[in-house]
Formats: sequence, structure tokens, C-alpha cells
Amino acid sequence: MGCLECCLRCLGGVPYASLIATILCFSGVALFCGCGHVALTGTMGILETHFSRITADHATLTDVVQLMQYVIYGLASFFFLYGIILLAEGFYSTSAMKEMHGEFKSTLCGRCISAMFIFLTYILAVAWLGVFGFSAVPVFVFYNMWSTCVSMRSPLENLTSIDGICVDVRQYGIIPWNATPGKACGSTLADICNSSEFYLSYHLYIVACAGAGATVVALLIYMMATTYNFAVLKFKSREDCCTKF
Repeated sequence: MGCLECCLRCLGGVPYASLIATILCFSGVALFCGCGHVALTGTMGILETHFSRITADHATLTDVVQLMQYVIYGLASFFFLYGIILLAEGFYSTSAMKEMHGEFKSTLCGRCISAMFIFLTYILAVAWLGVFGFSAVPVFVFYNMWSTCVSMRSPLENLTSIDGICVDVRQYGIIPWNATPGKACGSTLADICNSSEFYLSYHLYIVACAGAGATVVALLIYMMATTYNFAVLKFKSREDCCTKF
């Protein structure tokens, strides 16, 4: 067997769908977790400085943000391990790779494991659809603030005074209605609009949302790949049974 033929057989045994899904999953989860963590920290800084100066008013929000950051750590660790497991399962189930190592043998345990991965990946895909939708909420809030900032600077608005232009974050349920001051108007809003922290958090939320979307796509690819792998295992097991008889 020549070197070229051996390389072609090795490349033929690579589960490209699972490999692409793994790269996409790692990238999406990394973007969501990294950008989301930094954006949450920046958001809390903006809220504490301009919208809720009394600690008791946003104490619950602070606890929720800290909990979400811990969840982000757990998500990153879990999906790193889960992606490696699915990639390994893809290598195991690729028919070309099995043919390289001789006779194919499929066990009931192997088929059950593949079925379990299909079910688990489906559940995770549905859950990440919810995460993707949830990650769009801060993008919407920051987009509204950014639109207000743009209107303040636009010469077409013919504004004689910017004191009447306000952003009230209490309407989004982020902080309670009794929070002080709860809204930013005029020069205070202009300071927020001109701060690098605001634009950094805004763009990080966009990237985090895109990362969540990429993770959903990766899980859908995983689900198709694991379904195909299960079908291969089932077909090979039936083929072995027919051969015996």
C-alpha cells in the first residue's frame, strides 16, 4: 500500500460533519461565554453609575448576573467535553474508518449510546434556541439606547435642548420602579453615549448573540451526524445478522 493511498484512506475516515460541528460549537460557545461575561460586567458598571446608585435597588440583579457568570463557566466546560465526546463518537461510527480496521461489529450497547446522543443533542439544541432568544434581549435594549444616542447627535432632529431626551431602563424590568434615578436624561445620557464601556458592551452582546446562534447551528449539524451514525450502526448490525443466517 502506497503512502498516498494510505493518506487517502485516513482522510476518508474523518467524520467531516462532526469535525465542522465541533469547530463551530467551540467557537460559538467561546464567543457566547467570553463576550457575555465581559458584557454583563460592563452592563452592571453602567447601571450602578447612571441608573441605580442605591445598592439595595439592584441587589437582586447583581445576584442574577453573578449566577449567570457562574453558569457561563459551567457551559464552557460542559460543551468542551461534550464536543470532544461527539467528535470521538463520529470517528467511531464512520464506516470508512471501521473498514480500515477490519471486520465491523456493532453491539446493542453501541446503538443505544448513539440513540442517547441523538436525544441529548436534540434537547441541547432546543435549550440553546432559548439561549439564543434570551441573548437577543440585551441587544434589543442596547440598540434602543444606541438609537436614542444617534438621534441626539443628528442635526436633522433640530433639538433646542437634549434635557427632554431620556432612557428609562425600568420599563425593561431590569431594575425595580423605585430605583433611583432609574433613567438617564440630557447630559447624563450623553455621557453614557460617549463612553467606551457602553459601545463595548453593546458590541459584545451582538457577538455573544451570534455565538449562541453558531452553537445552535453546530448542535443541528451534530444531530444530523449522530442520526446518520445511528443509521449506519443499525444497518451494519442487520447486515451482520443476515450474513450469519
